[in-house]
Amino acid sequence: MENNMHLFQGTAFSSKSPKETQILKDHLFLVNDNGMIEQIVAPQDTNYQTLLDAYQGKNNFHPLAGGQYFVPGFIDLHVHAPQWAQSGTALDIPLYDWLNTYTFPLESKFSDLRFAEKVYGDVVSTLIANGTTTALYFATVHKEASLLLAEICAKKGQRGLVGKVVMDDPEQNPAYYRDLDTRTALLDTEEFIVAVQALAQSTKQGVYPVVTPRFIPSCTDEALKGLGELAAKYDTYVQSHCSESDWAHGYVRDRFQKNDAFALHDFGLLRDKSVMAHCNFLDDHDADLFAETGTAVAHCPVSNAYFANSVIPIAHFHNKGVEIGLGSDISGGFSPSLFDNIRQAVISSRMLEDGVNPSLPAHERGVPDSRITIDEAFYLATAGGGESLSLPIGRIQANYAWDVQVIDTNVPSSKLPIYDANEDLHDIFQKIMYLSRPENIREVWIQGEKVHSR
Repeated sequence: MENNMHLFQGTAFSSKSPKETQILKDHLFLVNDNGMIEQIVAPQDTNYQTLLDAYQGKNNFHPLAGGQYFVPGFIDLHVHAPQWAQSGTALDIPLYDWLNTYTFPLESKFSDLRFAEKVYGDVVSTLIANGTTTALYFATVHKEASLLLAEICAKKGQRGLVGKVVMDDPEQNPAYYRDLDTRTALLDTEEFIVAVQALAQSTKQGVYPVVTPRFIPSCTDEALKGLGELAAKYDTYVQSHCSESDWAHGYVRDRFQKNDAFALHDFGLLRDKSVMAHCNFLDDHDADLFAETGTAVAHCPVSNAYFANSVIPIAHFHNKGVEIGLGSDISGGFSPSLFDNIRQAVISSRMLEDGVNPSLPAHERGVPDSRITIDEAFYLATAGGGESLSLPIGRIQANYAWDVQVIDTNVPSSKLPIYDANEDLHDIFQKIMYLSRPENIREVWIQGEKVHSR
C-alpha cells in the first residue's frame, strides 16, 4: 500500500485562518494514489524517522532543496479564457466601450476551433506556470469551443471549472456575437453540462460545468430563469458578474428596481456553488444575502483598478461572513499571476483605508478598518478560493488535494533577498508573496501529479 504513495519533505506555508498563516517546518507530507494528503508528520512525531527510512532513496520520495518551500496552488475564481489573446491591451477605456470595441469581436472568433485550441492551450499552460492549480473560466457563447476548454484543462492536469457563456438578449448584444435565441442558449447550456459531467468521470483532478449568464445586461429574463433551473437540476456551479461598475449596477437597478444580488437571487442564481465576480457596489443587504446563500465573491483587484470605478470593501464583507476568493479577471486584469493580485489586493485595501484625495483632511479621506494584510490576501488566493468552491483545496492539510507550488528562493535570475540562514520563516513567507516571479515556481503539482517544472 505505502509504495503507491508519495512522500514530500520540506517547509510549507498554509492558511490556518483568514488572518493567520501556519508554518509547517521540515514536515513530511504523505500523498496517496488519489492525490490527497493522507497525513502530515511533524519532525517530533514518532513515525517521522520511520517514514523517512522507508522512502529515502526511492523515486516516490521528494525532499525539497535548501531555499525551497511548499505553498498551496492558487485558485483563480475569475478568468475569461478567450481574452488571453488581448491581455495587456485596451485597458484605458470605459467597460462598456471596452466590451463592444475589443472584447466581443475577439470572443466571436472562437467559433473557429483551431483558433480556440491555440489560445486555450496557451492560457491553461500559462496559468499553471504561474502557480494556478484551479481556475474558474468564462469561455464564450460557443458550445463546442467551451467544451474544448474543459478538455484542455482535463488533459493538462488543471482543475477547471468552465462555463459556456449565455448572451441571448438581441437588444443588448451585437448581432455577430450572441446566442441564436433563448431556447438555443438553454439547450446548448444543458448539452454542455452533460458533456462536461461525462468528461469529469475520467479526470483525476476534476472538471466541472458552470452555468454562466455573462451578466444581467446581456440576458433576457427567460434565459436567467432557465439557467437558474438548470443549475438546480444538475446541481452545478454558477458564475456571473455582479455590481461591477456604476454602469452595470445602474443598468440592473433601472431594469428591476433592485440590486444585482437580489435580481440574481430571484432567478435562482445565488447558491452555495455560486461565485460572483467583482461585487464592488454590494450594499450591506446584498452582502447579507451572499452570506445567507453561501454565494462567494471573486475579488479581482487588478481589474477593479481599471474598470470597477471604486475599491471594494473586502475587510468589511469578510467581517459579514461572505466567502471571498481572488480572481485575475484576464484580460480586464492584465496579469495571469495571482501573486500580482495578492499584492494589488493589499495595495487597494490600503488606498481605501487611507483615501486618495490629498485635498481632504486625513479623517475624511478614507474608510477606516479597510486594510488587509499579506496573510489575508494569501488566504484569499488559496483557502478562501477553496471555501468559495466548497472543494478540499487551497490548504496544505490532511484530506486536502496535493495542489502545491514549489517556490525556489535561490533562482539566479530572481533570487529573493534572504541573507540569514536562520531568518524568521514568516518573514521569508512575506518575501515569497511580494517578490516571487514565475521563474521562482520550480514545480507545480495538482492532485498529486506533477504538471509543471522548470
